[in-house]
Amino acid sequence: MQLSDYAEFPTVLPIATIDDTFFYPFMISSIFLSDISDIKAATMAIESGSLLFLATTKAGHEGKRSHEDIYDIGVVGNIMRKVEMPDGKIKILFQGMAKAKLLEKAGDDPLMGVIDIIKDPEEFNRKNVDALLRILRDKIKELSKISNDIPIDLVKTVEENDEPNRIADLVSSMLHLTKEKAYELFIERDIEERLIGIINVIDVQIESINLQREISNRVHNKIEKSNKEYFLKEQLKEIQKELGVEAQKEEEIARYRSKLEKLKPNITEEAYKEIKKQLDRFARMHPDSADSIVLQNYLEWVFDIPFDKFSKKNLDVKKVAKELDKDHYSLEKPKERIVEFFSVKELLEIRGKKDKDSKGVILCFFGPPGVGKTSLANSIAKALDRPLVRIALGGLEDVNELRGHRRTYVGAMPGRIVQGLIEAKSMDPVVVLDEIDKVGRSHNGDPTAALLEILDPEQNTHFRDYYLNFHIDLSKAIFIATANVLGAIPAPLRDRMEIIDINSYTPDEKYEIARRYLIPQELKKHGLRKDEVTITKKALRKLIDEYTREAGVRELRRKIASLMRKAAREILENPSLTNIKITAKKLPKYAGKRVFEFFAIEEKPQVGIVNGLAWTSVGGDVLTVEAIKIKAQGPMKLTGSLGDVMKESAKIANSVVEALIDSKKLEVVEEDDEGEKKKNLPIYKRYTLHLHVPEGATPKDGPSAGITMATAIASLYSQKKVDNKLAMTGELTLTGRVLPIGGLKEKLIAAYKTGIKRALIPKKNYQRDLEDIPKDVLKNVEIIPVERIEEVLEYALIKEEQKDEDQREI
Repeated sequence: MQLSDYAEFPTVLPIATIDDTFFYPFMISSIFLSDISDIKAATMAIESGSLLFLATTKAGHEGKRSHEDIYDIGVVGNIMRKVEMPDGKIKILFQGMAKAKLLEKAGDDPLMGVIDIIKDPEEFNRKNVDALLRILRDKIKELSKISNDIPIDLVKTVEENDEPNRIADLVSSMLHLTKEKAYELFIERDIEERLIGIINVIDVQIESINLQREISNRVHNKIEKSNKEYFLKEQLKEIQKELGVEAQKEEEIARYRSKLEKLKPNITEEAYKEIKKQLDRFARMHPDSADSIVLQNYLEWVFDIPFDKFSKKNLDVKKVAKELDKDHYSLEKPKERIVEFFSVKELLEIRGKKDKDSKGVILCFFGPPGVGKTSLANSIAKALDRPLVRIALGGLEDVNELRGHRRTYVGAMPGRIVQGLIEAKSMDPVVVLDEIDKVGRSHNGDPTAALLEILDPEQNTHFRDYYLNFHIDLSKAIFIATANVLGAIPAPLRDRMEIIDINSYTPDEKYEIARRYLIPQELKKHGLRKDEVTITKKALRKLIDEYTREAGVRELRRKIASLMRKAAREILENPSLTNIKITAKKLPKYAGKRVFEFFAIEEKPQVGIVNGLAWTSVGGDVLTVEAIKIKAQGPMKLTGSLGDVMKESAKIANSVVEALIDSKKLEVVEEDDEGEKKKNLPIYKRYTLHLHVPEGATPKDGPSAGITMATAIASLYSQKKVDNKLAMTGELTLTGRVLPIGGLKEKLIAAYKTGIKRALIPKKNYQRDLEDIPKDVLKNVEIIPVERIEEVLEYALIKEEQKDEDQREI
């Protein structure tokens, strides 16, 4: 049918829309319509026998159906056939007849509009148009040779047709055009401009296809084996290279260079050169190479180091002292030494000698577990307003954990020290080296050797991390080490630290710590109010004495937490409860049966049984030394899991007592055995001596039981009883001298807890260590200094007149 068979234009027509592309006048095609408005428009056209205006939705308006969402230029045509689909859609066979334009709206449901025909201009410069057509035909031929999208029939049709507008429509329909470009060419009335536009589009497509082929050829030259995945990756690289997508890496490199220049005033020349060298290497490498990833990781680590970040606040000793007193009860001497340490630093800062004379502060808190070593470090960091970094050294055997791994190893990274600075985001944090006494040696090196450099104020200004490969200044950091056993720290390392001894707490100190800190903290943790749970004084002391045995208060905190959990449950189960009072009698209900009993001293003085004082990793202890003699000649027997040093002490003690017997300084009691006397042998040669230290499953070692063993042996031979309320400690020499020992504070605290009334200690310990002993201990235990074994026996062995007095008291 012809346009003349329909109404005169302009006329009102229904409007259907398509989303994909432009429809051209010569085209006959099947179109699927799913939108209700489009279906209504098609149905109206068929029922009324009118034409249909087919328009394309604007870019970004796909799926929308309004006059504003469609282009005002389209095609009018007739519907040759309509088929209804099962899913509610319809399929129409549409024949385009002529270009048309939407002049004005005429309805919205379905879309209606006043449509007029657009006639192509009949006058144009034939000579110019023919020239452009020849160029277009050549371009179409060229494109058809390299693209499968241009069919041979199109080339033939273009060759045979002389109608320029028809050729332009035909070629435009076969090119891959964006909607904007298609619309631009569709509405162009000047045929010369339209042909030029189409030729330009074909040129771009030819160039793009040639470039793709060139890239493909480059890739094929590189590939030795046909591998699809590798081919795609290489093709992507070439595309990125041609299109300039490598800009992302360039941006990263520019960002790194900017960071490096900002850091330059705050780093050494050596560090600057090393970082720049690695950055230049990274810039030359392909982004997907393995070495490039390693170098990028290195640069990320380096630029994370806070070279230019330092604490802004100056030292304030008063604040340090206040914070220590606020967070810790007792520990007067350790707190005093810490304040003195920082007083020196503050004075140097005030007098302008900070950079030149003030080196890194190396403190070592030494003491049993749970006495507050790490929490002291926390308080120091809080008082100085510096970040805290904790590095656990327990079991560390690989020196590279501290110094960093060389970058040649897979998974290499900086050492723990540098990682600590990154974590703190500051070059002067408080670094806690926990359990420095538990660092071990292995085939991977000796970490203590690296610690020598880290903790030496003369060396740590140039600490070298293997991963970074340049020096780092650690002198501004404050290093605080913690240790349980001082003897386990190598002497050179110990020499570089200021040792601060933090000893055991007395029961009274534990009571105050629990009352002031532990109970309020645990109440808060368990969601309890202060008035809801009350622990009486007697109950708290019983909890300390009978449920915990430790130098610190860690186990005590756990026991208090256990009480709070049970109290919380009881409150939930009995909402009417307003207060739970835990008394000494109720304590077993909340804490269970008692766990520990203090060492029970003998009720009466005994022969051959002596109380000794011992040091353990969790504080002091009282142990007994027992001795018996057997009527049989033989070597002395030693039992009780004794170490080599303690066995030697027993032999020395035996020899000293034998010497006292020989010199008549110790009176012995002969038994009424005529047969034995006839042998005319000293008493110690007529018996076998057996020395035992109870709790045989517990290993024991050390020289401080020397005088205890000698007293037990002397008591046995003299048949004199030993004061059951007396304890002693001291190393014994072959000449009978009493040498000083360690751990005196813990030992005397144990004596006080047990109920010992008198304690014999070496005279040198009495002269130098008595000021460290808590006042409670000094008040309740009589401390007696001794220099020789004769003095020890004088105090320990009960004389006849003392026995009579004891009997009268009974």
